Amino acid sequence: MLHELLLSLLGYTGDLVVDDKEHRLSVGLSPENSISDQCTFKLASDISFIQSSERDIIEKTITLGFYYRELDRFAMKSRNLSWIRCGNEGSKKNQSVYRRAIANGLVEVLSVYRSAVLHVEQKLLSDHLPILATVTQSLNKFFVLLPPLYELILEIERDGISGGKLLNLLHKRCHCGVPELQTCIQRLLWHGHQVMYNQLASWMVYGILHDQYGEFFICKQEGNSERDSSNMSEKLARMSVNDGSLSDWHLGFHISLDMLPEYIPMHIAESILFAGKAIRVLRNPSSAFRSVDARHKKLMGDELLPQSEADKIESMLINLKESSEFHKRSFEGAVDSIRAIAASHLWQLVVVRADLNGHLKAIKDYFLLAKGDFFQTFLEESRQLMRLPPRQSTAEADLMVPFRLAVTKTISDDDKYFSRVMLRMPAIGTNIKSSKVDVPKSKYADGDSSLSSDFSSEMSLDGWDGIALEYSVDWPLQLFFTQEVLSRYCRIFQYLLRLKRMQMELEKSWESVMQQDHSIFSKRHVERVNGSTSQQRRQCFRPMWRVREHMAFLIRNLQFYIQVDVIESQWNVLQAHIEESRDFAELVEFHQEYLSALISQSFLDIGSVSRILDGIMKLCLQFCWKIENQETNASTNELERITEEFNKKSNSLYTILRSSRLAGSQRAPFLRRFLLRLNFNSYFEQTAQGVMNVIRPTPTIPPLQR
Repeated sequence: MLHELLLSLLGYTGDLVVDDKEHRLSVGLSPENSISDQCTFKLASDISFIQSSERDIIEKTITLGFYYRELDRFAMKSRNLSWIRCGNEGSKKNQSVYRRAIANGLVEVLSVYRSAVLHVEQKLLSDHLPILATVTQSLNKFFVLLPPLYELILEIERDGISGGKLLNLLHKRCHCGVPELQTCIQRLLWHGHQVMYNQLASWMVYGILHDQYGEFFICKQEGNSERDSSNMSEKLARMSVNDGSLSDWHLGFHISLDMLPEYIPMHIAESILFAGKAIRVLRNPSSAFRSVDARHKKLMGDELLPQSEADKIESMLINLKESSEFHKRSFEGAVDSIRAIAASHLWQLVVVRADLNGHLKAIKDYFLLAKGDFFQTFLEESRQLMRLPPRQSTAEADLMVPFRLAVTKTISDDDKYFSRVMLRMPAIGTNIKSSKVDVPKSKYADGDSSLSSDFSSEMSLDGWDGIALEYSVDWPLQLFFTQEVLSRYCRIFQYLLRLKRMQMELEKSWESVMQQDHSIFSKRHVERVNGSTSQQRRQCFRPMWRVREHMAFLIRNLQFYIQVDVIESQWNVLQAHIEESRDFAELVEFHQEYLSALISQSFLDIGSVSRILDGIMKLCLQFCWKIENQETNASTNELERITEEFNKKSNSLYTILRSSRLAGSQRAPFLRRFLLRLNFNSYFEQTAQGVMNVIRPTPTIPPLQR
């Protein structure tokens, strides 16, 4: 009887101990592979020579055999690799590397249990009078181990737990008050961590995601959702070369929150994601970059990440792997160190080898109009063209003529970055009326450019507002100059170009009318005509010139504020960060802050201010065309309307900008200087009183006389 009891403790039933599950299987009431949710080992009911007290002890003891059998079956099932030979893809879906690792740990525990049963058998054989107490006394410690382990595998099977979820479950079960059980589950967790460390080593040393069953918390992006993009966005996207490391960097990998263990903080997971992506980039340079490196006899290939650094990363992970327990502080410290190594070498690649600062300077020159002489020449050469509506099919080609003239006049052959700059005119989606038509009666198309539509909800000034720039970026600078970054630069460029165009139009209108005035004066002087008419004409024009000067004053100060107080000051801050930083991720963050500061301090993200500025620029352009045409009495009322609207909008702009929400915040630190320049003689402050409720009488402009 004792030998049959010992066999039942190893999961083998017979005449003494029977299994209810086998009976249910024989009649088809229980699936073969399911784990029983309660003990099915029972002492045979027809055994009559056992006392009731002994029966209770035996029935309690044989539960260990049931738990052993279920744990052993789970381990065999998880470690079974026969599906590989069979090529059964259906079985592959149910596989789990983490379960296999936990099964290896269970095998260790069960081997200890089998040794204990064997030791009991030896003691029983050596005793002259074997007793049941020998069995219970030797196996008593397993009552605190096997039942919780059985509950563990029951939950794993029932809920289909694997990967990081399995590590989470084990980590929670570690927190118990039974030292033996805690040690046992910690051993299982150690086996699970071995798999995780192997995956981390593959990812952070070689940049390879080794996750056959989708259990790692870093996973490959599947089925990226399609994003709405305009023609300009598609062109910017096509600037990137077909390089796997770049597409992986932006869209290839993400963190799976379902598989992220709760004891690994999110910022650590993000560091792991960044480090792996950086290693992929460093280990997979583009072929064009390799050829350039070869021509210049620089370090190539693996030297972007020296082998000594890769060995250093691997040794840190090996140290973690060999530790008997998971120490959160040691793990986080190792990840931070690995991330710092990857970020430093990526910084070296992008900033030093790829000449990031030179490209930033080029983008500042052309997208932020730092080369003012070039854009001044371009606007002057294209001025007559922009007085007409852009043609649907040839607008971009038409612009290339003045663009090339400006290049010839102002860009030197030493500028190696200008060849990367391309002028673009997005497709025009609506019919654009002539710019010389009265604005209230005409609609001005915005060019259907998504890059310019973000400025405000109002219509664009005219069809030429869609003028944009593209910048060709080579590997690996696409990591830094993403499509989103170039789109934001393009927004700022379109805004600054409109401002510069308005300034030029106001200056040219003054120049044009003054030439006419001097011509008339000279003609009458030669003909010795009475000068009272000329004097009267000048007197009539005086209110109009006052309005023009107010417009030019506002546009000049706004332009100076953006170019000097905003762009130059933020550029100096960015340059200081570039000098101090040796971390690529920090550099990207600093650059994002730089772009955000340019947009916010230029008021491009404030809808009310953007709409007012759009309206002011529209009025300035209308005014310039009217006074240059000098359309007799018919345009006098229109000029008065423009003057009234300009006064209202400029005063509204001043009222909003001087509010405590803007001027009193750190959002625009140099805004007070701008307001001081505008209101140096208290003119705006006096005229802005009650501007939202009171319409002030405007100076009447006398009829224009020839």
